[in-house]
Amino acid sequence: MNAPDRANGYETSAAAFMGARSNRGEAVVRTWARRLPSGASVLDVGCGHGVPVSQVLVDERLVVYGLDASPTLLADFRRRFPHAVTACSTIEESDFFARTFAGVVAWGVVFLLPPDVQALLIHKAARALAPGGLLLFTAPHQACEWTDALTGGSSVSLGAAGYTRLLAAEGMSVIAQGRDDGDNHYYIAAKDNSGGSGR
Repeated sequence: MNAPDRANGYETSAAAFMGARSNRGEAVVRTWARRLPSGASVLDVGCGHGVPVSQVLVDERLVVYGLDASPTLLADFRRRFPHAVTACSTIEESDFFARTFAGVVAWGVVFLLPPDVQALLIHKAARALAPGGLLLFTAPHQACEWTDALTGGSSVSLGAAGYTRLLAAEGMSVIAQGRDDGDNHYYIAAKDNSGGSGR
């Protein structure tokens, strides 16, 4: 009997994912990265094999920490970025390296998670961000459910209003939204400079 896929189907589909990954979203990530202090530490949640998100962060001279639940994807990430600090863990289990970051990015990840785990990710990201730190993530603007084309698993968007409420409860506010060149909706949220949290 096969062990369950702790990476929401992306361990089973790792080879297909790496073969199909494009550079869509790269410009958005680069613009976000340039808002951060030079040499700052950034956490890439669901880093996969590092293309294109972590590659952009490294190119922008940021210090990257990578978190992913897929051993196959993370092994490829480690080959690309041997000096990066990494952990193979689920969102539920991770302590987000028990440190703070200037930025946290979760590109193409949030909507793969059940709603309660999405809320947990935002909670942990808020705690991991330094005051004034920035969170970048993608999810459809509208609340909706669909089947992931690669894994066949369920995907859920809580919608802009839902994410805004979750972020506000953690002392964060949405400062920008938009769509990338692949029509993926993204959110940029900032943590209150006081460092306070709604919880």
